[in-house]
Amino acid sequence: MLRVCCFVGAVLTAHLLLSGVGCSASEPGAFSSELRDDRLVITRGAEPVAHYLFRDPQVRRPFFAHVHAPGGIQVTRNFPPVPGQDAVDHDTMHPGVWLGFGDLNGHDFWRNRATIRHLRFSEPPLARAEQLTFATENRLETLAGEAIGLLTSRIGIMARPGGHLLIWEAEFSSTTGDLVFGDQEEMGLGVRLATPLTEKNGGTIRSRAGARGARATWGKTAEWCDYSGVRDGRRVGMTVMPSPRNFRPSWFHNRDYGLMAANPFGRQAFTRGEPSAVVVKPGETFRLRFGVWLHASAPDDEPDCEVAYQDFLQR
Repeated sequence: MLRVCCFVGAVLTAHLLLSGVGCSASEPGAFSSELRDDRLVITRGAEPVAHYLFRDPQVRRPFFAHVHAPGGIQVTRNFPPVPGQDAVDHDTMHPGVWLGFGDLNGHDFWRNRATIRHLRFSEPPLARAEQLTFATENRLETLAGEAIGLLTSRIGIMARPGGHLLIWEAEFSSTTGDLVFGDQEEMGLGVRLATPLTEKNGGTIRSRAGARGARATWGKTAEWCDYSGVRDGRRVGMTVMPSPRNFRPSWFHNRDYGLMAANPFGRQAFTRGEPSAVVVKPGETFRLRFGVWLHASAPDDEPDCEVAYQDFLQR
């Protein structure tokens, strides 16, 4: 078993702030948000960016839906999926961009058999010209409503050259006893691509190591994997980047129908090695950090994911 030791000191949100290159004149205006009963609607100028849903009758965890690349092109599958237009599999498990855990103390937070319950915005949405940040406090609950832990999410969305960078930091702590993250394929940060961008429809998956396609990248560790395709005359997509600050590298669970997930927990699930169990003791905290680059370029241009990754490392 891997025991996660206590990490002393609060995580500062300052490293989410934009530094370095600003937005170009061709990009839209300032980020802004509108808080509704069930979601935070994020825009930039006149363009949609994403909805952060923190309350949904079927999806029992916060998530991003209706996620757009610069230029207003949607890169996540419709939520809910549109029959006849989208594949409707995993409709509540793959809502857009999410954190989920198929085995946390034996409870399934990926398949909506347990609840990550939004309690409050611990840091209200703060919009600047080139970024938006917020933080939330959430309770980890069994289906019976028993609390087993707390999750604090710190989220930033910022304008970067060629795209928007979303950073999701998660901090876990126990409320009743040990928190134990198990070993499954369905763990970590997941994204579901818009139907026209999937590999089945001509889209491309590639890793930092140069592997291409779902089959070649599935079950391999990678500093980043990108999934993109052509839509509305632009090449758009998402690059998922697990932070090297995480406790171990992530294996990628990539599929030709549009799923891409970065999973640092599935040692046995992906390698047939020894089962992984990550234990968070009472009084300890455990942190995960992921970046998602939402990019748009000319249809024949391959996005420069390495530049985006190096930029992410500086945040």
